[in-house]
Amino acid sequence: MATYLYKLGRFAFRRRHFVALLWVALLTLAGVGAASAPPAGNSSFSIPGTEAQRAFDLLEQRFPGMSADGATARVVFQAPEGQKMTDPGNKAAVEKTVKELGSGSEVASVADPYTGKAVSRDGTIAYASVKYKVSGMELEDASRDALKESAGHARDAGLTVEIGGDALTTAPETGSSEVIGIAIAAVVLVITFGSLIAAGLPLLTAIIGVGIGVSTITALANPLDLGSTTSTLATMIGLAVGIDYALFIVSRYRAELAEGREREEAAGRAVGTAGSAVVFAGLTVVIALVGLSVVNIPMLTKMGVAAAGTVAIAVLIALTLIPALLGYAGRTVKPAGEKSKLLGGGRAAKKPGRPNMGTRWASFVVRRPVAVLLLGVVGLGAAAVPAASLELGLPDDGSQPVSTTQRRAYDLLSDGFGPGFNGPLMVVVDAKGSADKKAAFAKVGDEIKGLKDTVTVTPPAPNKAGDTAIITVVPKSQPSSATTEDLVHAIRDKSASIASATDAKLLVTGATAMNIDVSQKLNDALLPYLALVVGLAFLLLIVVFRSILVPLKAALGFLLSVLAALGAVVAVFQWGWLSGLMNVEQTGPVMSMMPIFMVGVVFGLAMDYEVFLVTRMREAYVHGENPGQAVVTGFRYSARVVTAAAVIMIAVFSGFIGSSESMIKMIGFGLAIAVFFDAFIVRMAIVPAVLALLGRRAWWLPAWLERALPNVDVEGEGLRTESDTDGDRELVRA
Repeated sequence: MATYLYKLGRFAFRRRHFVALLWVALLTLAGVGAASAPPAGNSSFSIPGTEAQRAFDLLEQRFPGMSADGATARVVFQAPEGQKMTDPGNKAAVEKTVKELGSGSEVASVADPYTGKAVSRDGTIAYASVKYKVSGMELEDASRDALKESAGHARDAGLTVEIGGDALTTAPETGSSEVIGIAIAAVVLVITFGSLIAAGLPLLTAIIGVGIGVSTITALANPLDLGSTTSTLATMIGLAVGIDYALFIVSRYRAELAEGREREEAAGRAVGTAGSAVVFAGLTVVIALVGLSVVNIPMLTKMGVAAAGTVAIAVLIALTLIPALLGYAGRTVKPAGEKSKLLGGGRAAKKPGRPNMGTRWASFVVRRPVAVLLLGVVGLGAAAVPAASLELGLPDDGSQPVSTTQRRAYDLLSDGFGPGFNGPLMVVVDAKGSADKKAAFAKVGDEIKGLKDTVTVTPPAPNKAGDTAIITVVPKSQPSSATTEDLVHAIRDKSASIASATDAKLLVTGATAMNIDVSQKLNDALLPYLALVVGLAFLLLIVVFRSILVPLKAALGFLLSVLAALGAVVAVFQWGWLSGLMNVEQTGPVMSMMPIFMVGVVFGLAMDYEVFLVTRMREAYVHGENPGQAVVTGFRYSARVVTAAAVIMIAVFSGFIGSSESMIKMIGFGLAIAVFFDAFIVRMAIVPAVLALLGRRAWWLPAWLERALPNVDVEGEGLRTESDTDGDRELVRA
């Protein structure tokens, strides 16, 4: 592989006009496709295999036009102090608002508070329920604007009005965070390379890669039902790996220049060696992202595949466009150790032969491997302890900041009707096979009333055919509580006895039940996903490093860093540690998607650092250095680059911590702390300590496996052989 990539790098350097025009054409084509494609809106949301989804599907059949999974909104009214919602003036204002709410094209129905018994006992709070024909992710902005405008008219009449429900759900805005991350990345790259031109190349190519990837996603959004949220993960990961991969290639190019090679030869060798590491690092990221399909949530699968495509583009750009741009840059990209005039070039050089920070650190670790290993493992183990108390759930309006209208509506409903009112359960009774359908409906209602933790059980509401009914159950506890989850399971446990007594089927759905089912589905998929991703990457790394213990160490180190990161997330967002510093207003369960999302994203980045750092060590070992010296050599050439890449990623992810959206804040914190643990403790401390302890055994591979594995030559041994052969030929000619 190294020989092929070496030739590719030299070709791109020589034919830079052709390569640059090719990528510009691809970017233009993707941009034109995105601009001419019809707007796709948001993709449909479904969770196959869950009881809540089966109930929604049944309701679509038996209650046509009901839009069971459509968005809902609760417009909550509070009377001025000393007044009641039943006062004539207040009642008139509410009825006018209800009329306005029902005029939208996407509105399926609006329930009047006064006819639907939606006024609190003390008469101070009332609410109007709005049902939409489409889900919250598909709702048009015009419908949301009309909802807010109607509430504003009621406020003008003197009422306190807040809006809750998933109708206000929108895709989070992340543009400012990305700009902050790119700005910090630029500063780090300038410090790392000492050159504005060299620092600008990774940023330029990363933006081009993300532009092509996101534009392609936009162009294909309609036919593939990708939706507007699919590009979010692609942008985040594409930007991350795009900068990383270009950083690795440019860094190796400068190192080759420092060894006295001509620029075309340096570009070829940089792509042949660091480019090989980029290819395999990219493959691990693709495996992690495509592996999200095992969860069997269509939206998550599409996001993973789209992000994987963007990563593939980033790899191709690093292998072709980077050497082409290096050809354009010429002598403005300095050899390693030199700075441009603008950044201090021409000043007196440092003492010759003085080892850099990476060399000094690696030498210390090689001398004290046991102490470093124990300190790293014990530290990460301590950070992972809170993960044993991990509670998973999906966010509701109760987890929103108190400054939002959703949270204020949630609190008003809790005050007026009880905390469980924010998460009613919808029990669907399918009595099509029952001899006495009305008796079956009544039986289900009576059984549910006998359960504890229920406040209200409405009479069955049958469909026109009379074979299916809906019973609404209001729990005592808030939607995200363990008590409400237990109630859902208790109702479902009645299904077998109901079926045997009446031949009727019982299903529980609604937003609260759906959240519980999604959390359980994600929880059940975590171990299979880990096994798939880590297992395939383990096999891939065996091919890369031609070792058993090095890939095993890489996988175990990753698991340790992810557990430590989950522990930190639990400590901050579930237990409330440092919540004031992080501006966490409401503690509660960790988002269900967080563990599997963290595994997918962090695993890809962790393997980037592992492959780039350890292939340098493997290269030195293959070229004759002893194991301990190979570790030091790997750090001398790679530590600065890996550190820069990790700092950039931490900065990008940390930008999301400032979000007012608690879930975005949690994702930003979790990914940032995970990259910190993995890059600076696992890769920079535990990895060299383990390799120093293992010595030559680290690179052991059974003879039969050695013969069976393909020789991909990531270390560039073939390049050295070719160089030696060429040199011998020159001597013979002389």
